[in-house]
Amino acid sequence: MKNPRLFIPFALLFPILMVSKSAYAQEEMRIWREFVSAVKKGEITAGMVCPLHPSLTEDMVRWLHMIGEQATRAQLTADPEVSRVGNQINYIVPLGESTICFMLAVDGDRWYFRHMENIFIRLDKIDSLPASTFPDVSEERKAWAREETYWSERVRLFELLSKEKGRQAALDSFKDGAGYFLGARAWVPFVSPERAFILYLCWEQANLRGNKLVLERLDDDHASVRFTELIYFELYEHSSHLKQLVSEDDYRSIFETIWRDRAAHAGWNVQFSYKSPEYVLQFTKGK
Repeated sequence: MKNPRLFIPFALLFPILMVSKSAYAQEEMRIWREFVSAVKKGEITAGMVCPLHPSLTEDMVRWLHMIGEQATRAQLTADPEVSRVGNQINYIVPLGESTICFMLAVDGDRWYFRHMENIFIRLDKIDSLPASTFPDVSEERKAWAREETYWSERVRLFELLSKEKGRQAALDSFKDGAGYFLGARAWVPFVSPERAFILYLCWEQANLRGNKLVLERLDDDHASVRFTELIYFELYEHSSHLKQLVSEDDYRSIFETIWRDRAAHAGWNVQFSYKSPEYVLQFTKGK
């Protein structure tokens, strides 16, 4: 028989651990209620923000003010899922059509807003090792993550080339029309090359890039593609770091340079129509 005295320390320690856990939970909810109150009242200032990167301070304050103005009382007061890692407390709550992770840092009796994110991966939920499958996010979230990574790097390259070789040379570096048209002809050999380009465009943008679009017209001399959701421009609107890297005019010029070059190699001219959130590419046979 095991010595019962060995169990006494654990029996004494258990209620202490429970009280400590309860105290932490109360403190976490107190911080959450104070944060929500400050957001609703529009009281968040730069001094209350300790972001993941200093350049994000102004954007974090702006986004919190927008949430305070637009979110309903029920959304902001919903009980969050709470996860604590060191001095950071993560609060996960539904907000509109998304689920947001609000990250707050604690320093003594004070809290600071750190970050908020609607793409977060529950890799803390891996059950055991060895593991060959991992928690995932939706296809839409993955498409956004791919595009954000890709265009962030391309924009950084654009800025570097602009400083070294000039703006036009930087824009020219994005031209990939010859290869894009070759891919269209190789993968869609069942129609004329000009039609293959338009059909490949729709497939590639919808199925590889994760955009939502409608092919509205396709004949020998005209084609029309309407994007109802275009991640490229949504990134500039919602990813604050891109605004710090490149102007809106240059960001749009990158998009137009790419598609003019692609269209020209396929024998098309293209015109752009911007009526956010929809973007239309009108193609006419080139001369």
